[in-house]
Amino acid sequence: MPASSEANLSELILIPGETTLAQLEQVWRQGLAVRLADSARPGIAESAARIEAAANGEAPVYGVNTGFGKLASIKIAARDTATLQRNLILSHCCGVGEPVEPETVRLIMVLKLLSLGRGASGVRPEVIQLIEDMLARGVLPVIPSQGSVGASGDLAPLAHMAAAMLGEGLATYDGREMPAAEALAAAGLKPVVLAAKEGLALINGTQVSTAFALAGLFEAFASARAALVTSSLSTDAIMGSTAPFLDEIHTLRGHRGQIVAARTIRALMEGSEIRESHREGDTRVQDPYCIRCQPQVTGACIDLLWQAARTLEIESNAATDNPLVLVGADRIVSGGNFHAEPVAFAADQIALAIAEIGAISQRRIALMVDPALSHDLPPFLTPDPGLNSGLMIAEVTSAALMSENKHLATPCSTDSTPTSANQEDHVSMAAHGARRLKRMNANLAQILGIEALCASAGVEFRAPLATSAPLQAVIAALRQTVPALEQDRYLAPDLAESARLVREGVLVGAIPASLLDEVRP
Repeated sequence: MPASSEANLSELILIPGETTLAQLEQVWRQGLAVRLADSARPGIAESAARIEAAANGEAPVYGVNTGFGKLASIKIAARDTATLQRNLILSHCCGVGEPVEPETVRLIMVLKLLSLGRGASGVRPEVIQLIEDMLARGVLPVIPSQGSVGASGDLAPLAHMAAAMLGEGLATYDGREMPAAEALAAAGLKPVVLAAKEGLALINGTQVSTAFALAGLFEAFASARAALVTSSLSTDAIMGSTAPFLDEIHTLRGHRGQIVAARTIRALMEGSEIRESHREGDTRVQDPYCIRCQPQVTGACIDLLWQAARTLEIESNAATDNPLVLVGADRIVSGGNFHAEPVAFAADQIALAIAEIGAISQRRIALMVDPALSHDLPPFLTPDPGLNSGLMIAEVTSAALMSENKHLATPCSTDSTPTSANQEDHVSMAAHGARRLKRMNANLAQILGIEALCASAGVEFRAPLATSAPLQAVIAALRQTVPALEQDRYLAPDLAESARLVREGVLVGAIPASLLDEVRP
């Protein structure tokens, strides 16, 4: 599981514009502190100087010496600059709902650093320094999870982040929630007084939506790896054929995800005695689609995740506030980089992949518990059916979760509503579109956990024939904490534990990492 925030964390040096998803996943999973590379500092300072000059000038520049949104036509006096920025932050602290989990808050702050670090936002180096110091010392703002429509930036949640930098609102420090001013003081830090445009730079941008989407992406890739493992077990459990996984079939089509999925399943099943026992003389001509078409379905989902990953890597390195300081052109220009449409599309793609990985997994579960289709496995995978119901209702639970994920996968990017007195008249809905991925991934881990329970039982019923060495190791990892179901027992803990083993990578960790290395962002 992702690490919680603590003080005295290891530090990662990031280059704005060149940061990789692998580095961001490190931040998210390991709770690393972050510092921007020194190469970014001159650009940051230069853009700040341009904003200072504009603030002291007479020409109206949006967000520097004017009001915001529909109030942009109102000129603000230079003496009121600090008040303007403070009022902006406090007035926009309108988030509601459960707080964002600490690991994702940390990712939000890192993404904001990367955006400001492009040298187009006009913030002073001391603002950058405070964010870096808060990460290093484990001071994390309390950010409500709801309130963004994914345009004009993630205004409300980012305002809560910025408020903590001002010593307002709430923050966590040393595992405790407290007023932000107390948290900063306890960590030896001082609140910042914002200069021209700095408040706007902090709350404009897509960092909350992008962080939600990245967390969903990282977990979805972990689930995709787990799905290849559980599906290989299921194939052996029902004595399915590996012929449909031959490389020639998939290279003839050409989709990378499909090719990788088929190659991985072949490698996982290599050496299975169960497979060899029915290679000749099996009267079944073809397996059901949930077995035969695994590479085509799971592979397509992996392709979709790769596409989303590319979008999110670009967005993670982007300058997304408004206006932007174009240093080379000596201009400060209003634009719309805060509109999170690319993130919304990526989140929808990830949601579709999560739903489909779960849908085909659920069909494999249904196949294994059905004696009419499971090639001589006992009904509901219990050695004494009738007196015992075995995994009957575990399959029903998997169907409920599959259906829930299908509903949750409905695209969010196709929705919009005008806000801010029709000034912001088309929005992306990226934030909640990405936030739902957490719930969907939790459902998927549960489905895959149930498949692992069913498939392991099915393989064990094939004794004395054994599955491959990698898959035997997976079953052994499961049996460390979930014993075989000899007779009916209170099953909820088994389902919770199997989901944990999927979610925390325990089952996948039982096999050589090289077999699944390609299935990553």
